[in-house]
Formats: sequence, structure tokens, C-alpha cells
Amino acid sequence: MIRFIRRMLFGLIGVTMLAAGASAPAPRTADGHPDFNGYWQGTKETVPTGNIAKDLPGLKLPLTPAGEAAWKHNVTATIDPESLCIIGGIPRHDASGLPFQIVQSPKYVVFLYFYTYFRLVPTDGRKHEEDPDPSYFGDEVGHWDGDALVIDSVGFKDTKVWADENGSPHSEALHVVERWTRPDMDHIRVEARIEDPKFYTRPFTYSRTWVLGKPDEKLNEYSCAENNIDKDHLGFGPGPIRPDGTRGYLNPAPLPPLPAPAKK
Repeated sequence: MIRFIRRMLFGLIGVTMLAAGASAPAPRTADGHPDFNGYWQGTKETVPTGNIAKDLPGLKLPLTPAGEAAWKHNVTATIDPESLCIIGGIPRHDASGLPFQIVQSPKYVVFLYFYTYFRLVPTDGRKHEEDPDPSYFGDEVGHWDGDALVIDSVGFKDTKVWADENGSPHSEALHVVERWTRPDMDHIRVEARIEDPKFYTRPFTYSRTWVLGKPDEKLNEYSCAENNIDKDHLGFGPGPIRPDGTRGYLNPAPLPPLPAPAKK
């Protein structure tokens, strides 16, 4: 009788988990860490996509006067760097709506991005370089904190960069600490602490979740022309931003007229 009751209880628990959309436990690698390998896609719940102010009240970034000036320059005098085939880096790729793929080994975790960019994050215990060359993803070192992969990044470029898809700025003083976790089979999550005392009055956080793609899904080859001869038709800044913080027009039809061709 007791065995029968146990079966009934376990059955009810299983039905409840299925009804709630519960996922299987996250797989683990041979060394016991969560296995992040897979093709990961954004979710509709991540609103607004592409905006590192997503988790801040009123979508308001805590800009310093220098940060405010850098933001105004980005949105009025610069073309979206990714449209010119310039690497997005982080925190922009953490906020991107594009999918990515992870390849994990005992000493490295590699992030492969849609535009054929990649991050090679060592997890072998090394420290930051004393004087790293500035780069779009920064000088990255990783370590495991329990089931969380912690990636600490410094040494960023401060020109030709947007911190997200809306033209938010960052300087060479940027410091990003990401905590990546896989709470279950079907999801991966990041919580990023963004600190830039030159452009922001205080550190702030950005978090989001991705879902696992189908087993046969993978990144395909993508070619971007660095010397885009048609770049003159691109306007400055990110274009219009909707009230919900996403990038784009409220009413895409009809679209505004194209800008006049550049005079030769």
C-alpha cells in the first residue's frame, strides 16, 4: 500500500512538473562542471532586447556627464559599428537578440557568435595580463564558482564601440563580471555586473536567459564586408527607439523616405 501511494505521489509530481514546463537537470561534463555546450537562442521574455538598461528603472542608465556626452556622440555622429563589420564585444553580445553557440573544454569555454565573432575564455586559473592590448571583448579570464562560470573582463577598446544596440557608450575603464549558469537542460543564463566609472556613476547589472536550440541547429557561415562601399546610406546612431526600449519604428509601414544620395 505504501509503495502504491509513493507511486501515485511521484506520478502527480511528474505531471505537475510537465504541466509547469519543467526541464530536465542540466548535463555535466566529465570534470563535474555544468555542460554549456549547445546552440542558444534568445527568448521573447527578454524585453527590451539589445538594451543594457533592461533591468534599470525607466530604462535609465546612470550616465556621468562624460557618459552623457559619449552617448550623444554615438547617436548623432557614429554609424552602428556592427553594420561596418566591427566586433560588437561585450556587454553588447550579452544583450544581442542573435543566437550563439558554446564549445566547452576543460581549459577553455568558447563563445561562437552569429557574425563569425568568437570569445576564447581560459578557465585554467590564469590572471589578467599586466598591460593587455585593448580589444572589443577585453582581456578575459574565467573560473568556476560552484556551478557558475565567472568571466572577468578588463582592457577594452574605447573607440568604434557601442555597449549595446541602442548606442549606449563604454570607455576603456569598462570592467564586466559575468556569472553564467545552466539552471536546467533547456536554459542558460547570465548575470553581468557592468562597471565604468568614467561613463557611469555606479555599477549596474544586466541579466537574461536563452533557450537551447534543436539538436541539428548550429551557426552557419556569415561573411561581412569590412570595407562596405555602400555605407554612406547608413544614418548616424541606432535610429528610433520605441518607448519599451527596443530599437525600431512603432509603425514600420510606411517607412520614412530614404536619405538623399551622397554628393560625389
